Amino acid sequence: MTDTPIERAAAALPRLYPGPGGAAAVLRDGQVVLRHAWGFANAERRTPFTPQSLFRMCSITKQFACGTLLDQLPDPTVLDADLRARLPLLDGATPGTLHLAHNQSGLRDYWALAMLHGSPAEAPFGPDEARSVIAGTRSLQFRPGAQYSYVNQNFRLITEMLEARTGRGFAELLRTGIFERAGMETAFLAADTRAMPDGTEGYEGTQESGFRPAVNRIHWTGDAGLGASLDDMIAWEKHIDATRDDAASLYWRLSGPVSFADGAPASYGYGLARSTEFGRAATGHGGALRGWRSNRIHLAGERISVVVMLNHLSDAHAAMLDLLAALLGEERTTPPADLPPPDWCGAWIDPETGLSVRIDAASPGRVRLRFGHSAEMLELRPDGAACSPQTRLTMTPQGLRMERTKDHRSVTLRPAEGRPRIDATGRYRCAELDAELAIADAGGVLYGGFSGFLGRGRMELLEAIGPDLWALPCPRALDHTPPGDWTIAIRRDAAGKATGATIGCWLAHGLQYERVGS
Repeated sequence: MTDTPIERAAAALPRLYPGPGGAAAVLRDGQVVLRHAWGFANAERRTPFTPQSLFRMCSITKQFACGTLLDQLPDPTVLDADLRARLPLLDGATPGTLHLAHNQSGLRDYWALAMLHGSPAEAPFGPDEARSVIAGTRSLQFRPGAQYSYVNQNFRLITEMLEARTGRGFAELLRTGIFERAGMETAFLAADTRAMPDGTEGYEGTQESGFRPAVNRIHWTGDAGLGASLDDMIAWEKHIDATRDDAASLYWRLSGPVSFADGAPASYGYGLARSTEFGRAATGHGGALRGWRSNRIHLAGERISVVVMLNHLSDAHAAMLDLLAALLGEERTTPPADLPPPDWCGAWIDPETGLSVRIDAASPGRVRLRFGHSAEMLELRPDGAACSPQTRLTMTPQGLRMERTKDHRSVTLRPAEGRPRIDATGRYRCAELDAELAIADAGGVLYGGFSGFLGRGRMELLEAIGPDLWALPCPRALDHTPPGDWTIAIRRDAAGKATGATIGCWLAHGLQYERVGS
């Protein structure tokens, strides 16, 4: 490698994001600027990671599922009636196919719900389990089209409906509709999670704790099933550039503007996030499952694409930004270190979702927000606000205001102050899920665990947030990134006896449990 900024940035990736191996590519004007692989695709077998190593692209699959949808059915709404039939118990408004494609369906994420059904992290989760969870849907988190929420089965439903409508498997539809056209010679549907054909392995752990092969037994389809090499992804980015002026091309249609039901622009649609990076409009997506992290971004105005693939759990998005910044000659900014933590750090509750909101001081100039899928770093501003690309916290005369632009939500939070009560032990049942939560006092501290048709989950130490407000940690789950801590909000009767709980996380909230025994 010569000593250009982009090559120096690529050379730094193995140390900045340590793990068994990875690969990265940068393209500009349809030409490859960087094609680089390092480390090992399989550390036990000592198989080097190369640009031809097959990789689980995880949620980057979603744009390919939507591309197949548009390729087969220029008007996706023809599947709306098919979708209704797959949600036989749903009471009220039914989402449409475009709500699925734009993550505006209001459904709760099925991989998150699997944990409420008691699934162990390494348990199998295949078509039968998926159908059971999806078909059991009785209510939505919000009215279709009103908000955004990341829901993996939106894209499983799309692909299963396509298969039923066309009479062809999703693997064949992908191959003939996208892979062959784009020159993605080794890309395939990697639904079987037991092994990759070339032995490439995904790893859990850290450099400090050591790495181990990740066990993952989910059956993947349109939500996370794409298997591809770096060279396959380079072919996809070249295809995007070659068809950039064709309004009928797949990526043109996938990356076009989308909106919510009220006409407000949405920053996610057709399996692609719309964002601004270093002042430039971008489309792209990340991918994460246990053992695998990936990220790709495309800047249409600059004709730039960046792809990063890691067979471990380091931050592929940050690695992508490092490469993009080096290519553009931009600096990764840091917040002013002299801004003190705001006095509104602490525990809050979102009254609309019932979810806890925990804010604490992080690195200088930043606070950590625990609310969504994972902890989020917000930069402090001189005006007293704290911001990230998707969240803004501001103290107003009415209280602490949380604006989540991507979610299309703005809410005034309620303080969650006071001493916790530990007299909430017992069994709580959710009729909608036919699942239970057990809360036990084990030596003066509370533990909780879920159970249902998928098994009995492990008991976890509950974290007190405020009066009758607890967090049940979910450090490992079927998916790489767990659904986040579950908020447990205990309800009491007039005599002060615990009678029920509202349980949820950002991916699946608003579920009502009733106390059924001690």
